[in-house]
Amino acid sequence: MRVSAPSLSPKPVSASRTVISVVALPRDSNHYGCVYGGTVMGLVDQAAYAAAIRHARQTVVTVCVEQITFLRRIYVGDVITVRAAVNYVGRTSMEVGVRIETERMRTGAVEHVGSAYVTMVALDADGTPIPVPPLELETDDDRRRRGEAAARRRTRVARVRRAERRGHDGR
Repeated sequence: MRVSAPSLSPKPVSASRTVISVVALPRDSNHYGCVYGGTVMGLVDQAAYAAAIRHARQTVVTVCVEQITFLRRIYVGDVITVRAAVNYVGRTSMEVGVRIETERMRTGAVEHVGSAYVTMVALDADGTPIPVPPLELETDDDRRRRGEAAARRRTRVARVRRAERRGHDGR
């Protein structure tokens, strides 16, 4: 069976929006009842994957987690909600912005507890990067996020080029 190539027509940011919610369980935490950062990072990667594949409709892989910031602790029993959407599209790559929130079940208070930026690349069946659809910006917030993502991309590309010139050992 032959699979047809997905359309490269522009797709709106809203088509990539993804929300994942889970309850923080004891297996996800340390002996103080605080959720491991690695548990949250796994949720961030899953949400970024879902957002990117919704946009590309192709296999995608994580290339870079540009930044992940933890602002507050998450405790056992809290509901962790991870929200993701594509911020920027290059030729084969996408930056996905991810917001991490927690709902304190005893009080109902919802807090922003972290953020991350994840770069995903679309691949064909042979593992070769392939083009992704352009991003259709719908709101002023989408335009702001795209501008900020473009600046992060320029910084990231410059950093990679410097590393390549020095060699991968950092000298």
